[in-house]
Amino acid sequence: MTKKYYFDTSIWLDFFENRNEPNLPKGDLVHRLLDKIVENNDKVVYSDIVILELGVISYQSYEIEKLFEKIKPILIFIESTEKQMRKAKDLSLKRNIPKGDVLHAIIARDNKAVLVTLDSHFKKLLDITKPKRPQDIIQC
Repeated sequence: MTKKYYFDTSIWLDFFENRNEPNLPKGDLVHRLLDKIVENNDKVVYSDIVILELGVISYQSYEIEKLFEKIKPILIFIESTEKQMRKAKDLSLKRNIPKGDVLHAIIARDNKAVLVTLDSHFKKLLDITKPKRPQDIIQC
């Protein structure tokens, strides 16, 4: 059965920019995870909020398209709904979490995708989704 994964924007940045730290090779981990996803014929869901957040940090739309083009066969694009955005705004205020992070969690849940992140904000959203780190999925 095909599994679906949803990467938060930081995971995409780790992949696109091959961001590695001395004790945490984030870029390498995401590359290995994507290799495993391709090998297993699994899919990666991404959303309009990922595109928006990449744009906010100065990626141009043509650059974003070029980055995603390399892995297009495994991608599924999802447009967030008004209902999801309202729920994200509400939970963001109640739990003091960035709205974008809440929206990522809601989109992952609603699409039955495993949320992949290294961000600790998602610990406040365990009732919505149970996030996994790239290294946890690679070891499975």
